[in-house]
Amino acid sequence: MTQLETSFLDSRYAAGKGQFDIESIREDFPILGREIRGQPLIYLDSAASSQKPRQVIEALGEYYQTCNANVHRGVHTLSQEATDLYEGAREKIRAFVNAEKVEEIVFVRGTTEALNLVAHSYVRDLLEPGDEIAVSGMEHHSNIVPWQLICQKRSARLAVIPITDEGEIDLRELDKVLKRRPKILTLAHVSNALGTVNPVKQIVKMAKARGVTVCIDGAQGAPHLPVDVQELGCDFYCFSGHKAFGPTGIGILYGRFEVLNKLSPYQGGGEMILSVTFEKSTYNHLPFRLEAGTPNIAGAIGLGSAVDYLNQLGLPALGAYEDALLDYATGRLLEIEGLKIIGTASSKVGVMSFVMDNVHPHDIGTILDQRGIAIRTGHHCAQPVMDRFQVPATARASIAFYNTREEIDELCTALQEVGRVFR
Repeated sequence: MTQLETSFLDSRYAAGKGQFDIESIREDFPILGREIRGQPLIYLDSAASSQKPRQVIEALGEYYQTCNANVHRGVHTLSQEATDLYEGAREKIRAFVNAEKVEEIVFVRGTTEALNLVAHSYVRDLLEPGDEIAVSGMEHHSNIVPWQLICQKRSARLAVIPITDEGEIDLRELDKVLKRRPKILTLAHVSNALGTVNPVKQIVKMAKARGVTVCIDGAQGAPHLPVDVQELGCDFYCFSGHKAFGPTGIGILYGRFEVLNKLSPYQGGGEMILSVTFEKSTYNHLPFRLEAGTPNIAGAIGLGSAVDYLNQLGLPALGAYEDALLDYATGRLLEIEGLKIIGTASSKVGVMSFVMDNVHPHDIGTILDQRGIAIRTGHHCAQPVMDRFQVPATARASIAFYNTREEIDELCTALQEVGRVFR
């Protein structure tokens, strides 16, 4: 056992659960006890969707069993209890990203909806023909397509900041784009296809020196890295619950109050209004005017529970463990003949995209599944990244703090067998 693993085992739950080891953490995730095709499940697809701890699952069940009711609209006890839990979750998430005001936290379905909200409710009305929107060359489709849609409507254009052979943003090219003062710079905190951790604080500083609004896609960042939106200085930051050990169908958009307050309503209906007549409607204050209709109450409560869980374990400690596991896994993968890792940035989280000589990634994924190993194969909703590296697809193994060295060893043993079969 390494020194890092030993120190990790010596840390404690803040809630007083006592000393723990990796196996006790794994016991918090019921699905990890499952077998696939007679083999113990080895889940290496957390970048697509993380597994959920028992604490989150129980929080969902407790809400439905004890206080299931609509929020903000009732004077009866169940409604008031549900509202307290829902708004309590909003406060937990405010603290999690260190937003200044709770009104700066908007509940959405996930990162995709958050980015669409910013695109259609804020940026679209600012665009004039010939204006630019800046994105990086490593973006997920959800941080490309919404901007293309509004560019088409406004005769604007998408300015793409290229990435290097290592999978890092070319900061010199970024500076050239920023000099043209795009209406917004929107980029990933962490690349889902490469694992690259972008220097977002430095990038935001560069953008702000040119007066450029900045939106950060934190879908892969928030589950692994401490996020302080005030320190980053960004205007918008968003992430999805299901990648951060919470439920599906819930996410957050953080917006700096002065900027968020400029967003027009994205959808109309209940909750987002103060008064309605047939002549006109008066909209609610933040964040409610951006949250039309009955929200995903259980999802918000579950995400709040996931934040509690991460806070109890401590993101710095979990990040250190994941970093050590990534280093170990990278070294093991590079020992495999014919395997090439795509994305070798100096700063990464636990995403390993790779290709193997003479083997299609889908074949790799199918064979690994026979051994109970779950990885992702394909373009990972990042086709421009695949084009940049001239590959049709990659196999992607992505780790979280519930993974172990033994699972990495099993992965590599299976990949060696794949190589032998196709050679």
